[in-house]
Amino acid sequence: MSEPILEMRRVSKSFFSIKALRDVDLTVYAGEIHALMGENGAGKSTLMKILSGAYRPDPGSEIRIDGQPVQISGPLGGRAAGIAIIYQELSLAPNLSVAENIYLGREVSRGGLLARETMQAGVGPILARLGADFTPQTLVANLSMGQRQLVEIARALHARSRILIMDEPTTALSAGESERLFALIRQLRAEGLAIIYISHRMDEVYALGDRVTVLRDGTLVGSLDKGDIRADTIVRMMVGRDVSSFYKKEHDPRNDLKAPAAPVLAAVDIADNRRVKGCSLTVHAGEVVGLAGLVGAGRTELAHLIIGAAPMVSGHVEIEGRAVSIRTPGEALDAGIAYLTEDRKALGLFLDMSCLDNINLAVLGRDAKFGGILDRDKARDRARRAFTALGIRAANVGVPAGGLSGGNQQKVLLSRLLAIGPKILILDEPTRGVDVGAKSEIYSIIDNLAKSGTAVLVISSDLPEIIGICDRVVVMRAGRIAGQIRRDATTQLSQEEIMALATGTEQLDA
Repeated sequence: MSEPILEMRRVSKSFFSIKALRDVDLTVYAGEIHALMGENGAGKSTLMKILSGAYRPDPGSEIRIDGQPVQISGPLGGRAAGIAIIYQELSLAPNLSVAENIYLGREVSRGGLLARETMQAGVGPILARLGADFTPQTLVANLSMGQRQLVEIARALHARSRILIMDEPTTALSAGESERLFALIRQLRAEGLAIIYISHRMDEVYALGDRVTVLRDGTLVGSLDKGDIRADTIVRMMVGRDVSSFYKKEHDPRNDLKAPAAPVLAAVDIADNRRVKGCSLTVHAGEVVGLAGLVGAGRTELAHLIIGAAPMVSGHVEIEGRAVSIRTPGEALDAGIAYLTEDRKALGLFLDMSCLDNINLAVLGRDAKFGGILDRDKARDRARRAFTALGIRAANVGVPAGGLSGGNQQKVLLSRLLAIGPKILILDEPTRGVDVGAKSEIYSIIDNLAKSGTAVLVISSDLPEIIGICDRVVVMRAGRIAGQIRRDATTQLSQEEIMALATGTEQLDA
């Protein structure tokens, strides 16, 4: 093997009394995809911010590029050293063109005016090399998330970066966009780029990773070569326990003698004008039902019809056997249906507000006293109980929700919904962007809710998740219910059966 392009040795980082990294080593080679894994808070982002120049490491830390020690001072220093980082939250300016974004901070001007044609000409060959289906003049606001990822990569290549850091690049991409991104990443590897790939998704690591390095609690656990990359090994390294402990399904609704004959939730032949075409499903008390299907099958749209977030053109919703009229999400809450959005940052949490206020938003009326004044003591007690019950890790209930890890943000949002005491809980991609340790905790929360009699509907694109936590799986295809699979004493749920229903191959087999 050739000499490494990057060596990080004994890298440590302290924030006052908190030791975020302790003597971490990382070696990366040109022409390799090196996966960096670990729970949220393990130190991955801190390590990469040191490499890109956003943070200065503690004394005694060493970084070498091509065998030569370097001091990276600030992001400009990182760029000068050939390092580019693409964050999970893309840093593009939507009101500027593709070319202007790629040249941002390095603009070409003549006579005090931007030389737009020159910049467009400089960007064109890179976009062609990447197979872009848009032009340098295209406004970034008009691009899809997959196309915006391409602009970020083009910016890195234009800056002649040799080390490319990608942080959860597929979080907001469709399956098709992700596959195109993977093909591009493999192309860049073949061209000699060193790619550090941060992801919580095991399938992506299998598909792309040449090596994996795992961090836990700010320390290096170890590295694995291609032939040794296994889910159970990586999980054990990340969280210190076996993957089999993740899906603890202790509750079986068939053993609940108090379960009513009528389902708690029934969607009866509901449809909209576009994506949902006459769908029916049921969820009973204490039951966890999975809603599976390919991206675009209509799963989220179906949930939006149930909660009144979109207009229904036919069909109706029943709760405990009685038809109800739900026209808004607020009316859904009043009827006992709580919905966890798939986009917690844009549609769920108020990131600048405290955890206390986020948790109590849905029950403010209950805590009002003396003519509408909020009872802060009651709200604080509720938030503290939620921190304990759901294992939310933060300094206190007063810290802003935006400063928490993805898993803890998700649990804050869950706490807000559970404060209502819903009969029915609809969870849309409940573990998206969440590390494996927090996933396990969320699965336990779901199981405990089922034990308490809550009817739970889980929408997820993660098939192992669906199989691990659900009693029954309803599969959508092209806006319709394609079929369902039930777990029982003799039958286990399988990815193959779910995918056959989702893709229509069960009809081909027949």
